[in-house]
Amino acid sequence: MEKISKLAKQRKPFLFVISYDSSFIFAQPLNQLDRDIFFKIGDRRNYPKKELTKSYYLKKYPIKFKQYSNSLERVLEEIRLGNTYLLNLTFKTEIETDLSLKEIFTYARAKYKLYFKNKFICFSPEKFIEIEGNTISTYPMKGTIDASMTNAKEKILSDEKEMAEHVMIVDLMRNDLGRVARDIRVDRFRYIDKIRAGDVDLLQVSSEIKGTLPMDWRDNLGDVLSKLLPAGSITGTPKKSTVDIISNIENYNRGFYTGVFGIFDGESLYSSVMIRFIEQEKSRLYYKSGGGITIDSSAKSEYEELIDKIYLPL
Repeated sequence: MEKISKLAKQRKPFLFVISYDSSFIFAQPLNQLDRDIFFKIGDRRNYPKKELTKSYYLKKYPIKFKQYSNSLERVLEEIRLGNTYLLNLTFKTEIETDLSLKEIFTYARAKYKLYFKNKFICFSPEKFIEIEGNTISTYPMKGTIDASMTNAKEKILSDEKEMAEHVMIVDLMRNDLGRVARDIRVDRFRYIDKIRAGDVDLLQVSSEIKGTLPMDWRDNLGDVLSKLLPAGSITGTPKKSTVDIISNIENYNRGFYTGVFGIFDGESLYSSVMIRFIEQEKSRLYYKSGGGITIDSSAKSEYEELIDKIYLPL
């Protein structure tokens, strides 16, 4: 975090990558960026755009439903005890494909993409924070539905469970921004974006929250980030106790999955939450995915969501 603050104070454009628990932090000036790191953040990219021209396959080997159901029940028990109200439960799933990690990254269609040293890729639809001038914005994303369903927009916006989950995350992110900024406000509440997920279109629900930073935020950018991490949309609320529960229930190390990456261009900052994530371990590929759990969650539907989120947006 000290290096992030130093580079920002010097107004040097740089890329940063921070793991879920902030135990690994990478920061490097863009003009010195390692040749095995590629990114796309909005309209900014450091690799040529290419279109997929061949067929491919994707096979999934998810955990057994019983294992998932047992973990979910442990989360529900913590909710009943009042230790958490919303928890983002995730798992790793082995996948098999005839595409390389680099190929998946190159051809994937997403607003935010990262290829990191042939170790992992992400193709995320979710912003983390943006800072322009001294205005900080965050865009928590909660709620997904197949766009082809009849009245899909009305269904997702009227779903009580989805509404409760989204409200809790918006409240959490308002509180998080309040740790670093003033004049916190929700400029847009539960707006809809359409994204491509493999062969289908999805509608995803987000909100836009803004605040005003001190004028010297660039001199303390590492401290700003550390106070906001991990992202509330991929942990839950209340954050501290929920993070502790996640570490006890999830059966693997998230690593970079659900961490954040972004660029500082010398004046402004743009970043994304690292979801839609594939990691390579000893020539095997693992897709990490999950979803938010509340007291109304159904094991069957949450398990199906876990699997449905395993896709290649090609």
